[in-house]
Amino acid sequence: MQRYLWIILLLLFGFLFSYHLYAYDDGDFQVWNTDTEELKINKSSKIALEEELRFGENASELYYQHYDIGFTYSLNKSLNLGTGYRHILERKKSKFKEENAPYGFVSLLWEIRGFKFEDRNRLEYRAYDYQTDTWRYRNKISVKFPWKFTALEIQPYISDEIYVHLNGINLNQNRLSAGLGFNITKKIKGEIYYLLMTAKASGTCTWTDANVLGTKLKISF
Repeated sequence: MQRYLWIILLLLFGFLFSYHLYAYDDGDFQVWNTDTEELKINKSSKIALEEELRFGENASELYYQHYDIGFTYSLNKSLNLGTGYRHILERKKSKFKEENAPYGFVSLLWEIRGFKFEDRNRLEYRAYDYQTDTWRYRNKISVKFPWKFTALEIQPYISDEIYVHLNGINLNQNRLSAGLGFNITKKIKGEIYYLLMTAKASGTCTWTDANVLGTKLKISF
């Protein structure tokens, strides 16, 4: 098992450094950090508060932040339903612009030979005060591997998420990521991941890449 862990780590950081070398030509190197506080209401439902900060321009400039409150209900072990609201501040032309995005989602979950799969389907209504409101669909497929290593229970995972702009049906973003989740304490979990974000600017046919080193911290109550 330790051999598999080293192979996964080498692949993960190999991707990171290989893309970083070409970041100036093909895309920006960014650092994202997400902090989540999760409150369990009962066996089937929970509320989560989330804050995320993103630093671009080779991780030198804060360009994005969001604040999110969400509710999840587990109908059974194979189906989760949820809804929430996200307030976003994103830098555009040197000024932070606001976006307000209520959303709903349905997640399908299943397991094959210890591999845990999740297929999340999310619909967002994106409201602005500086441009026309839009709808967006997001589909994320993630897989947690069945292996856990060390006392921290380090567990590798991969995921891919597509973003579809529904005002005209236009695929405009893809996020491919690989990472490691781990337990810091019984109620505190962390993640470190690499994400390749490929996005198309509105009104163009040009795709650009961003190479992201991300961290996540979740506290459960």
